[in-house]
Amino acid sequence: IINVSPGTTKSTLCSVMFPAWCWVNWYWMRFIFASYSGALSMEHGENCRDIIRSDKFKYFFPEYRIKQDKDTKSNFVIMKKIRGKWKRGGNRLSSSVGGTVTGFHGHILGVDDPVDPERAVSVTEIKTANRWISQTLSMRAIDKAVTPMLLIMQRLAQDDPTGHILDLRPESVKHICLPGEIKNFEKNVQPSELKEFYQDGLFDPVRMDWTTLKDLEKRLGQYGYAAQIGQSPAPPGGNLFKVDNFIIQTTPPPPNKIETIVRYWDKAGTQDKPGGVSKNSGSRTAGLKMAKLTDGHFIILDAKFGRWSSEEREKIIRRTAEADGSEVIQAIEQEGGSGGKESAEATTRRLAGFSVVRDRPTGNKSQRADTFSVQVNDGNVQLLRAEWNSEFKEEYRYFPFGLRDDLVDAGSGAFRELTKLKEAGPIF
Repeated sequence: IINVSPGTTKSTLCSVMFPAWCWVNWYWMRFIFASYSGALSMEHGENCRDIIRSDKFKYFFPEYRIKQDKDTKSNFVIMKKIRGKWKRGGNRLSSSVGGTVTGFHGHILGVDDPVDPERAVSVTEIKTANRWISQTLSMRAIDKAVTPMLLIMQRLAQDDPTGHILDLRPESVKHICLPGEIKNFEKNVQPSELKEFYQDGLFDPVRMDWTTLKDLEKRLGQYGYAAQIGQSPAPPGGNLFKVDNFIIQTTPPPPNKIETIVRYWDKAGTQDKPGGVSKNSGSRTAGLKMAKLTDGHFIILDAKFGRWSSEEREKIIRRTAEADGSEVIQAIEQEGGSGGKESAEATTRRLAGFSVVRDRPTGNKSQRADTFSVQVNDGNVQLLRAEWNSEFKEEYRYFPFGLRDDLVDAGSGAFRELTKLKEAGPIF
């Protein structure tokens, strides 16, 4: 297993050049390579084929060529001239994770990026990759006692194929792990003696310097950065939010410093029962009012939260919108299923006369809060001083391991809408 950050020529070395190097030494070797995308896998195959076709390769190794009637980027066969006669050699088959490899066998089985980073939040996608690697590809070995499997990937989740295989049979794995930086991820380097090759704590100080990595952390979020750069399925700091980094403001910003304001509603239908529901039980409805400032910072201006009946909740949402004014965009979380859609549509109708958007979030709660947490932890998010600050900060402090998460959901939703609005351009 080789874990290394994206953009570090891992595919060029392992999927493209490695088979060609093997053929020069053992022309008979057969390879099966797979990626999450069949198109990506075939591109690697085409690049490998281009090496064999290149003038430089022909100059140094004139005794090799590609078999004319078996020359496609998805599957091509090597020929070697031995004592004046051309003999059939090995081949390279390109497939996709989950694809059909029945009828083919390899001396080396290669898996390059088995899970799409854009879909790593999908439990189904990860389980499919794990099952295909363990149950399908492993059976395509020419000699099951000695045929190695080469897995090259960036870490994406705790139970991704790397985690799955290390948990299943760690004694049979040679593990090479090279995080993009070792200021935060030194313990992940495998073997540990490779640390001496890092410069200023960096794997690649030219293409991934500290400024570039800082920008990547903002774009990927803490979990994404820890996985793809740190090769760790969890951030080094544990809990997601460093609540002491919220900047407390005693006065609201002047109107000319505000770019856009959103109040995001995370709805719940649970009502407090007199004397029967403790402070820490049951889901709450939360509406968080957040502004994007012209200097790029964010400020949380207000928080409404409580456990109300559906009827009371809708009245409170309407009254709050009236108090906010028409310049504040009201964002409604739309949960999955027909019930969630109908509930969001009903709230939208009751907010006639206001600017309303419906949001259908994807991923789990931690993943949705990730990019927002980066801004909080960098000191880019302010809180307007109010009575709700204490309870607000306590929920964020213990997320995702605390008893409640509705204010976090509302906060990450408001941040998501504000950044969407920025990308979409001005609203008229």
